[in-house]
Amino acid sequence: MKTLLNQLFQHKILSQAEAESVIKEMAKGEIPDAQVAAFLTIYNMRPISLDEFKGFRKALLDLAIPVDLSAFETVDMCGTGGDGKNTFNISTLASFVVAGAGYKVAKHGNYGVSSVSGSSNVLEALGYRFTNDEKVLQQQIADANITFLHAPKFHPAMAAVAPARRSLGLKTFFNMLGPVVNPARPTHQLAGVFSLELARLYQYLFQDEPQKNYAVIYGLDGYDEISLTGEFVMKDRQGEHLLSPKDLGLPQISQKAIFGGNTVDEAVAIFKKIIEGNGTEAQNNVVCANAAMAIKLFIPETDFATCFAEAKASLLGLKALKSLKIITS
Repeated sequence: MKTLLNQLFQHKILSQAEAESVIKEMAKGEIPDAQVAAFLTIYNMRPISLDEFKGFRKALLDLAIPVDLSAFETVDMCGTGGDGKNTFNISTLASFVVAGAGYKVAKHGNYGVSSVSGSSNVLEALGYRFTNDEKVLQQQIADANITFLHAPKFHPAMAAVAPARRSLGLKTFFNMLGPVVNPARPTHQLAGVFSLELARLYQYLFQDEPQKNYAVIYGLDGYDEISLTGEFVMKDRQGEHLLSPKDLGLPQISQKAIFGGNTVDEAVAIFKKIIEGNGTEAQNNVVCANAAMAIKLFIPETDFATCFAEAKASLLGLKALKSLKIITS
């Protein structure tokens, strides 16, 4: 590790093989936390190269505990986090809305690192039991149209570096990698990112996976999801699109309208209020906008308005709530 750190301090770039190797070393848990923190911090100070990104990703997928959900056509809706916006758990709620609408969701997530509450915090508080038991996960997705893959249960490297990440309290390249290392390898992906540069990296990655239907989202005001607070960039197989809430047929909202609370308990209360059909119009619209974009990945020939109506029927018809109750009972 010291050799690689010195190489990086000299502004050199790792090869894909070197990047892959260092993650596999980290996974053994033998590298001191201080060195891990130094390594992570470097990538907050300079851009990550495509080869480095590919190497980090390959290592995590190679090391991941496998789970076979290939019997299902699945979507993952996962943001990188690290945008510092502290919204409520939009992508997690949207995932249940998509499941309630009848589409299969393999949601990958983790505890919040740079925000108050990640998807794992909320679901754990609601009674979900994290597991990497393939049969349990398969049964959940069959019964509820959704299952949840808590990243540390599947990624030993992530578990090994968790103390260093927590001590930093900042976004790291593990935030960048989260949405692209789902061990279930979903066929569809709605991925939110915290920078335009990272959106380009995702685009390069997904272009090499012809079987994957995807959309990468970056809000120009910094959000890693469709926030409806302003314009956002969407990258997909058709190219790059600059869209606004008006383009989706929805009103623009304030950042305050999607605030996620100051504690996990507040985040859970907001989550329950929305999934029980009692969210504000702004909250419901944000959730359903993201859900609709994911639904559209399954049926790309269908217009957004139709997908949004389907999402809204799932949320307000309490179908999303039913899916949640099945996997947390």
